[in-house]
Amino acid sequence: MTFDKKKVVYQIYPKSFKDTTGNGIGDLNGIIEKLPYLKELGVDVLWLNPFYPSPQRDNGYDVADYKAINPLFGTMEDFDRLVSIAKKYHMELMLDMVLNHCSTDHEWFQKALQGDKKYQDYFILRKETTDWQSKFGGLAWSKFGNTDYYYLHLFDKTQADLNWRNPEVRLEMQKVVNFWREKGIKHFRFDVINLIGKDQVLKSNPVLDGKMEYTDKPITHKYLKELNLATFGQDSDSMTVGEMSSTTIENCIKYSSPNSNELAMVFNFHHLKVDYENGQKWTLTKFDFKELQKLYHDWGNAMSHADGWNALFWNNHDQPRALNRFINIKDFHEEGATMLAASIHLSRGTPYIYMGEEIGMLDPNFDDISDYVDVESHNAFENLLSKEYNKDLAFKIIKAKSRDNSRTPMQWDESENAGFTTATPWLKVAETYPTINVERCKNNKIFKFYQQLIKLRKDLDIISHGSYKSKFENSDTVYAFEREYQGQKLLVLNNFFDKETNIEIDSEFTDGKLLLSNYEDSKITKQLSLRPYESIAIII
Repeated sequence: MTFDKKKVVYQIYPKSFKDTTGNGIGDLNGIIEKLPYLKELGVDVLWLNPFYPSPQRDNGYDVADYKAINPLFGTMEDFDRLVSIAKKYHMELMLDMVLNHCSTDHEWFQKALQGDKKYQDYFILRKETTDWQSKFGGLAWSKFGNTDYYYLHLFDKTQADLNWRNPEVRLEMQKVVNFWREKGIKHFRFDVINLIGKDQVLKSNPVLDGKMEYTDKPITHKYLKELNLATFGQDSDSMTVGEMSSTTIENCIKYSSPNSNELAMVFNFHHLKVDYENGQKWTLTKFDFKELQKLYHDWGNAMSHADGWNALFWNNHDQPRALNRFINIKDFHEEGATMLAASIHLSRGTPYIYMGEEIGMLDPNFDDISDYVDVESHNAFENLLSKEYNKDLAFKIIKAKSRDNSRTPMQWDESENAGFTTATPWLKVAETYPTINVERCKNNKIFKFYQQLIKLRKDLDIISHGSYKSKFENSDTVYAFEREYQGQKLLVLNNFFDKETNIEIDSEFTDGKLLLSNYEDSKITKQLSLRPYESIAIII
């Protein structure tokens, strides 16, 4: 399986991208309308978050039917048209496969509730439960109808975990992937896929809420090889990415190594937990640069050495905007945005751009908990209050960490609701839309810088195929790495702070060519003084 490493992926949260029906919810035709814009940016693959029928308890990650389109987003005809028109623009779709769990509204779960033994074995039912905690708060077990059993749900109680130990379940999952393959889809993103391999005997474990008892189990690799062989592995240029929850480098090498015949690449989230106090998400603390630097180097070096492959990203639908987390946006919005972009687009792996990132979109400044829709945020707010946090502090934490921060509607222009909809949007638009929007920002520094980065990846093999080697590990301010390919070398320096910092580069790079910088007048000298959030790439 040889996917194209020059390709760049753009993530679309359909619900928030563009509404064409006037119901306040983005739709498939809205994506079609904006294909020329995406072509102008230069991206190749469009990852769409789930658009399947769903009660929307978890915004579509609670799938009620894997082989249909939620009428909120359009019809199957709209989908087919999107695939066809995207191809004319030389773009392809990547679909989100939520195969660890399904909605309790799914007919499988409903039949199980009605006593059908076949479908009861599609789920993980136990009379004796464990102490595992749901990732959305509370115990990960709920009563299974009027029986003596409980069913496992690692997420919301309306998202029942599927029993992958049942061969019939694995066959059903293969049928789902092949259904979309028959519609011309070759690229897939697999949601929390490293959680599918639960043990036969489930054990309590209070450490990390029980995560180690169901995460990265060896049998997961067997299931992925099986899925690969029966589905996407039959497409030579298929691009697949696994979302890996609380994973390890060792496992991710196995998941993504070409010789493993599992997946093309992996997402991990460790670098987005460096502003978690004591590993806890719902806290407020400054990001730990040294931890961030170490994580990037550890993963970059190890994956490069073992031929694993990373999916590189700062933003997605589950994360607050990286600009708010890592950058002094008041004084250095553009410099910070471009530095973050360079730090991953020039690295080893496939870069992912989350909608709005290319124009520097920011978190919203909501006024009240009622402005948030996300179930995790509401659960966290109540949990904080139950721990006797005062309401103001609890709300401040939600504002900083809510998943809705990245889900606000795409900001197209300065008209009402940012040109996203003519109706009341399902989630409020961020108040920055009059100044941060596509119409206004398409000719600005951030957008043009993203275009440049995408083009460089296509033009230079050292960016798409080169090795990774950590540099300046002892620096307290600079994240730097060296790429090498067929005798060529590329040095990338990124100042992660809003103050100047000095660094002495190796002599071999002093006569190199300045490939890219996010300042207009950058110069190469042995003693470099990097300005706030300055990013420099030198090629020799």
